[in-house]
Amino acid sequence: MAKRKYEDLEKRPLNKTGIKKFLGVFRFVLPYKWIFVIGLVALSLSSGVLLSFPYLSGKLLDVAQGKTDTYFTNINQVALTMIAVLLIQGVFSFLRVYTFTYVSEHALADLRLQVYSKIIWLPLPFFDNRRVGELMSRITSDVGILYDTFTFTLAELLRQLLMLVIGIPLLIALYPRLTVFMLLTFPVLIVAALFFGKFIRKLSKKTQDQLANANVVVEETLQSVSVVKAFTNEMFEINRYKTSLAAVIKTAIHTSRYRGAFISLTIVALFGGIVAVGWYGASLVQSNQTEVGELFSFIIYTVFIGGSIAGLGDIYSQLQKSIGASERLVEILETPDEKPQNSPSVRLNGRISFEDVSFAYPTRPDVQVLKRINFTINPGDKVALVGPSGSGKSTIINLLLQFYQAGSGVIKVDDQKATDYNLNVYRNNFGVVPQEVILFGGTIGENIAYGKPGATEAEIIIAAQQANAWEFIQSFPDGLDTLVGDRGVKLSGGQRQRIAIARAILRNPAILILDEATSSLDAQSEKLVQEALENLMQNRTTFVIAHRLSTIRKVDTILVIKEGLIAEQGNHQELSTRFNGIYSNLLQLQVDVK
Repeated sequence: MAKRKYEDLEKRPLNKTGIKKFLGVFRFVLPYKWIFVIGLVALSLSSGVLLSFPYLSGKLLDVAQGKTDTYFTNINQVALTMIAVLLIQGVFSFLRVYTFTYVSEHALADLRLQVYSKIIWLPLPFFDNRRVGELMSRITSDVGILYDTFTFTLAELLRQLLMLVIGIPLLIALYPRLTVFMLLTFPVLIVAALFFGKFIRKLSKKTQDQLANANVVVEETLQSVSVVKAFTNEMFEINRYKTSLAAVIKTAIHTSRYRGAFISLTIVALFGGIVAVGWYGASLVQSNQTEVGELFSFIIYTVFIGGSIAGLGDIYSQLQKSIGASERLVEILETPDEKPQNSPSVRLNGRISFEDVSFAYPTRPDVQVLKRINFTINPGDKVALVGPSGSGKSTIINLLLQFYQAGSGVIKVDDQKATDYNLNVYRNNFGVVPQEVILFGGTIGENIAYGKPGATEAEIIIAAQQANAWEFIQSFPDGLDTLVGDRGVKLSGGQRQRIAIARAILRNPAILILDEATSSLDAQSEKLVQEALENLMQNRTTFVIAHRLSTIRKVDTILVIKEGLIAEQGNHQELSTRFNGIYSNLLQLQVDVK
């Protein structure tokens, strides 16, 4: 299903809405509009100056045959004028390339930054139906297409249009009989471009879609390379990628046949037209109705104009890609986000209540995960959420963090609706120590400071000490400057866990969430992490998601979740002595296993 949606996202029809969104991207050019205008002027002058070259080429032949005029009396004057034209055209071309590149780099850097910022601020449900590779493609591939459009395609489109707008009237004025004959050959070229172009674009799009699917295989494999190796499925993944590439090759070769036929027909039609014009012009020269230089100039003009018409097909195809890319980018930019307004910080006390809260995930609206949940937690209480996988424990935390909004009911924090708080200020009161700690690929110090950007080294060291992490950090030659590797792979599970705890200590949250923080540790690491967690939990409202019941004996309240309901509630002593209770049975089962 995800694959189908990904392909549908890439395939969008060309319509007024798409063109409007493409033009909407130009707002990123506005801060650099005067530089862009300079580029447009340079482009216009470059094209205009270049159109004088065919005329001068013909004049060179006429002067060589002794047919001079007021302006040119010898071939040296004509040659020097042609050199001057080329130099002027070179200057304008340089100015056009430089200004267009300057505007494109700055405008698209602004676009990339805004798209990335938008993605970061988007709510979690947005990511439920989208792959990381797809979002990466928006920032890289789609913006890359727009870069090509701004730096090359747009300039070429304007150049070709100027060639046609200026060139054809010029030809009609200078060489009326030859121009009428030439224009009779153009319909063949235009019909061929329209007929083949649309069909080739569809095949090219299919190739791009299949290549995107092949890239998804690479993305998934590299993200889960440890799983691939654990199951010794290297050859399976290689063959999967090979199959995807084979489909790409098959479609690309199929496309090349039609593209080759189109190019061949274009060349035959274009140069056939030039031959026809040359034949007709030669007959006029033979009958002394025109000059050799005029014929030579006209043929060069014909090549210029014919090339412009032939090039419009590829430009149109590129513009279609650009419109599709613009639609996808604007769709992200127009998605409602969580970016909050500036608001003064608030320190929560940590009183939390769920009142008749029900919830179903947007991706599974027919599955009710929570069913009229009710509980109240006092400030500073330690609460454990216990229950089988899929019972709704993590969902309660997701709703508390406002990653999702409750379908019905109310969540209150300090006797105020959670949704009434400024979202950024609200989440600043939370600290999370997850089961699977993911560190950023920087240093240990940078990862701890992530809990409080701008923290001093002294604050980082104190947090590391309280998390029982300072001892192992000191054992590294680089100390806090030790690189942790991609996602923290250079550190052990216990070390990563203690860095996560240090990060949470530095954040100094009012409400703490511990998600199976010691489930995958050995006995020695668990003891150190448990001590660090006890330091962290002091004077804070704490939620502990736990499967290992031995770690929650000291909490104030245990909520046993089963099938989206609170099946049991109480402390360890109360629940462990309840006859045939869910908690007591789970506790007995774990004791028997040990």
